[in-house]
Amino acid sequence: MSEFFYGGQAVIEGVMMRGRKYAAVAVRNPAGEVVVHQEPLTAAVYTKPWSKWPFVRGVTLLWDALVLGTRSLMWSADVALSEEEEVEFTGPVAWTTVAVSLAIAMAVFFFLPAAVGRWVETQFNLTTLAAAFFEGCLRLGLFLIYIILIGQMPDIRRVFQYHGAEHKTINAYEAGAPLVPERVKEFSLLHPRCGTSFLLGVLVISIFLFAPLSFKTIEGPLGLALRLASRVVLIPVVAGIAYEFLRFSAQHRDHRIMRLLIAPGLGLQKLTTREPDLTMLECAIAALEPVLAADGIVVQEDGVARRAVPDTPTLEEAPLAA
Repeated sequence: MSEFFYGGQAVIEGVMMRGRKYAAVAVRNPAGEVVVHQEPLTAAVYTKPWSKWPFVRGVTLLWDALVLGTRSLMWSADVALSEEEEVEFTGPVAWTTVAVSLAIAMAVFFFLPAAVGRWVETQFNLTTLAAAFFEGCLRLGLFLIYIILIGQMPDIRRVFQYHGAEHKTINAYEAGAPLVPERVKEFSLLHPRCGTSFLLGVLVISIFLFAPLSFKTIEGPLGLALRLASRVVLIPVVAGIAYEFLRFSAQHRDHRIMRLLIAPGLGLQKLTTREPDLTMLECAIAALEPVLAADGIVVQEDGVARRAVPDTPTLEEAPLAA
């Protein structure tokens, strides 16, 4: 229906969706009501021409996960655990949370594997490629263990259900189906543009990009500090390549070879999604409708999303009530 790829993420008791111009979060509060927050996307990663360049636009996905996604999680937690609907959505606490979360993720998934990889390389006199492969496999293994462990927590399982609701809603929209819970429920839990597949792509691609920067000097293996610095510098590069592959694979998902390439990512999504109930699908639809409206796409009474006629009010002209 559109060349723009809509998407989002699960939050606590709800879903965040992002469009061209707006992001919206729909969360069910303790009273059982769906509360919707929406905001314009004004950051440079959304508005500047360079943000649309190939291999640069992957930075937007990182921004979504680290900044927009974290603030959405914080807001959803406030709504899900409070009777108050007016909740502060931004502030220094949000940025502190982003910084701490990023530091922990870097330490566990990049610094730790790099340090262990260097130790193994020196202890067992491995070749550069062997050491890089070991580091990459360790990083991938840590990620899988993390996903499996958090999936055992009841609260996270509910988040995974909302993740499934987000996927089903996007799948239904892209198929042109009515955006009503009973119809959306029929669609797949899996989607080739999922952030889980993106992260898997980052982990796999990093194995090949980090190897050249793990070379040995005449004095021995590259120092740990330089090795860690190389990992940090290359993160945007890895993300850019992973995003372009994700985008390309989603557009050619029916090709036989592409189905094989995206199969691992889809398989991993089975760990991060669960079957949602109708109330969860209602939240996902409620989050998608405002971002569609901001782009001039209106969900009609029959549930089908259609491009609005010129005189139909859009989100900028008539904001939707929460």
